[in-house]
Amino acid sequence: MIETGEQAPDFTLPDQDGDQVSLADLRGRTVVLYFYPKADTPGCTTQACGVRDHLPEYEGSGAVVLGVSPDPVKKVKRFHEKYDLNFPLLADEDHAVCEAYGVWAEKSMYGRTYWGAQRATFVIDAEGVVRHVIPKVSPKTHDEQVLAVLKDLSAAV
Repeated sequence: MIETGEQAPDFTLPDQDGDQVSLADLRGRTVVLYFYPKADTPGCTTQACGVRDHLPEYEGSGAVVLGVSPDPVKKVKRFHEKYDLNFPLLADEDHAVCEAYGVWAEKSMYGRTYWGAQRATFVIDAEGVVRHVIPKVSPKTHDEQVLAVLKDLSAAV
């Protein structure tokens, strides 16, 4: 997994509308990049709706929020529309970005093993350096944790 102090791997992925979003295009801004396992599942919905509801606080700290899952664009779009999300969700269908960030991992559920995206969040500064990593974030406390990090980072500047 990418660690604090490392350069964030650049990427370009389609958002829910199929438009290309590049990390490089967001240089000069703080980026909250969060990975989630699967669109429209209970934990992922809790996390996405939390970001939606707290977006003014993220924006107030100067941050752009991007959610990434290995789902195809169509599924990401349905999820985005169903919950009226107000920030971009990116489709990493070949999981290359998940792999680059070290969140593509073997998981197990009900005795079955499979590969999928781990729930993790990276706070990336204006120069593209990872300033904070939350490796196993809880959907229920995600916003509280990330907003506290953003507040600490802005206080340190």
